[in-house]
Amino acid sequence: MVATTSEQLAALSGTTVVVHPLVLLSVTDHHARSVSRSSSKRVIGILLGQDNGKTVNVANSFGIPFEEDEKDSKTWFLDHNYIEGMWEMFKKVNARERMIGWYHTGPKLRASDQEINDLLKRFIARPVMVIVDVRPQTVGIPTDAYFAVEEIKDDGTETRKTFLHVPSAIEAEEAEEIGVEHLLRDIKDSTTTTLATRVSEQLASLRGLQSRLADIQKYLSDVAAGKMPVNHQIVYHLQDALNLLPNLNDSETTQSFASSTNDQLLVVYLSSLLRAVIALHALVDNKASIGRAEAEESKGIEDKDKKEKKDDKDDKKDAKEKTDKKETDPGKDLASKGL
Repeated sequence: MVATTSEQLAALSGTTVVVHPLVLLSVTDHHARSVSRSSSKRVIGILLGQDNGKTVNVANSFGIPFEEDEKDSKTWFLDHNYIEGMWEMFKKVNARERMIGWYHTGPKLRASDQEINDLLKRFIARPVMVIVDVRPQTVGIPTDAYFAVEEIKDDGTETRKTFLHVPSAIEAEEAEEIGVEHLLRDIKDSTTTTLATRVSEQLASLRGLQSRLADIQKYLSDVAAGKMPVNHQIVYHLQDALNLLPNLNDSETTQSFASSTNDQLLVVYLSSLLRAVIALHALVDNKASIGRAEAEESKGIEDKDKKEKKDDKDDKKDAKEKTDKKETDPGKDLASKGL
């Protein structure tokens, strides 16, 4: 894709790449089967779907044989015949899906990406490159989409090939949503409650926002220090985002935020109070139950002791009666012995 003006670059940057969950599962499976956990190698594959201009719909994919020298990233091998054979078979299954780009598991751009992209232009007019991070270290979408462009400088200097980052999103069709729900149901922790799940999701979102803000801060610091050139498109987007922030110097806005925060904290306070009361009630109830159990156990022991004493007393009484009977009738005893 050759872009000669800033307007064309802006139009290209407005393109959104939509990646389906099936593609993420396929790429993750491809990487798990081909690369060991301790290795830093990447895998490469072809993306299938529809390119509608402003939206690139990535619905399917397949892996391709790829080898790369770890010491020299410009030395690599890719099987062209395998791509052609797989494409012919996929066309018979679903003619609507076209080859629209390629993926690799980066997790960052590499020096050979431009050469691989140029090679794939033999099969795809405008290939999109999607980097899928199969081992994400930060919270967020694990995909980054790029288009290859040739930038023409305003000062008339030589053009250079580079990659233009475009927004990407994860979307699923109805059938895919059902499959993903089944997967999540299988891996869901049954010990966590709905509230705990919601809190953990919000915490993950806040961590993702923090990482994005850190990236923005680093970029602006590099621009201010002269380490990076000024990109007016990025500055415009940042200005639009800052314009959406509320004016905290306004007394009404501050009062509204304070009232909303106090209402939420009141609910938290009441919840903590109720939780403490319920816990104390459970503690008292537990102690009462233990006391009743101990009383019943001690009563049972006392009854058992009384019964044993009564039995001993009855045995002694019977023995005494037998002794007295023998002493009062000795002739009968001698007759029983044959004397």
